[in-house]
Amino acid sequence: MASDLLSIAASGARAARAALDVTAQNIANASSDGYVRRSVRMEEVSASGGQLRIGDISLSGARVSGIHRNADLFRQAEVRRTGSDLARADAELGGLENIESAIEQSGLYDSIVEFEAALQQLASDPTNSSLRSAVLAGADTLANKFNIAVDSLGAAGEGLRFNASAATEQANVLGQELARVNLRLSRAGEGSSDRATLLDQRDSLLEQMSGIVDITTSFASDGAVTVTTGGATLVSGGDFAELSMGTAADGTISFAVGGTAVQPTGGALAGAALALESAAQVRGRLDALADGIASAVNAAQASGVGLDGTAGQPIFAGTGAGGIKVVMTDSGGIATAPAGAPAGSNDGSNLAALRQALESGGVAGSANALLFDVSSAVAGKTVTRDALDAIASSARISLEQQAGVDLDTEAANLMRFQQAFQASGRAMQVASDIFQSLLQLR
Repeated sequence: MASDLLSIAASGARAARAALDVTAQNIANASSDGYVRRSVRMEEVSASGGQLRIGDISLSGARVSGIHRNADLFRQAEVRRTGSDLARADAELGGLENIESAIEQSGLYDSIVEFEAALQQLASDPTNSSLRSAVLAGADTLANKFNIAVDSLGAAGEGLRFNASAATEQANVLGQELARVNLRLSRAGEGSSDRATLLDQRDSLLEQMSGIVDITTSFASDGAVTVTTGGATLVSGGDFAELSMGTAADGTISFAVGGTAVQPTGGALAGAALALESAAQVRGRLDALADGIASAVNAAQASGVGLDGTAGQPIFAGTGAGGIKVVMTDSGGIATAPAGAPAGSNDGSNLAALRQALESGGVAGSANALLFDVSSAVAGKTVTRDALDAIASSARISLEQQAGVDLDTEAANLMRFQQAFQASGRAMQVASDIFQSLLQLR
């Protein structure tokens, strides 16, 4: 009887000690990123028969059946999904804000307005050399502002591509590490502490990867995960396929997994790709605007004569916002008078035709519309990003409430398991006393 009591008490002490160890582990890792709260599974040790059974009651003690991770696959998947959406919105918004700054800070719209104002002032006195010089200076400033806008836009695009390239490399590092974790999981014993640690690592890697590119996951019975994106497999067991990035002539980017083209819909890579598409569209509109101004001005020049009565020559050369420049060096070459007019003519009808061409082409309006569209896109994406941030935060809170460590709960568990350990120790002492009493009876 004493030996039975001793073995039962010893099993209880071992189980309580294991529970104390796990509780201490939870407390120690309460602030560790990616740590999922663990609990000890205990079960009664059942006896198949004999002196340890009284009727239908088993008197064989307790044992630890395993260590349980308090993880919820659905809540973890929601954190990954909402986090991926938020990362896409953050990356796209950041890119759009840089595009907006590139256009606004270039002063392009103001330079167009100032150029048109200089033409209007020249119309009041077409032969005035100072007013002619002001027009030529305004044209040069306008060309420079186009160049600055393109350079700034290019810098914004370069930053987006650099970040996307770094994120692609990081995704590959995470994928390789995930493949290694898969292999280690296949060797880890069910319910072991090492397995719980590996599962924490797996889930942390998946969450980090989802912030880079949207992923779909499927889990094997041993905990190994298969990861796909855009229909292509990134990680399967211990195998890993490389994610690569390509850059097109217009600065936009594309992606492939193991040579198979994929189009991310979530994560920072998707946001960068969307922002670069917007940058390419803005660059196209800038080029069209610059070409439109140069074409209108040069066409008017070809229809008139300069101050010396010679045929008007182009003011602008080059194509696109990055190539436009002023090639006229003498303001006397501005063709304010119509063809056939004598030198020194005060006839400004050709200048009027130029102003009309710029006005009908809606040059200033086009520049203003470009700024408005970019600013509207930033405002709209800001609202979207804020909404996605709230959704992602809600998903995170829900997961932490379920899987995170609550120190008050762990403190209560610490006391409970300590009392269980002490009670089992007391039962072992009682068993020892009974055994000693039996020995003395002999």
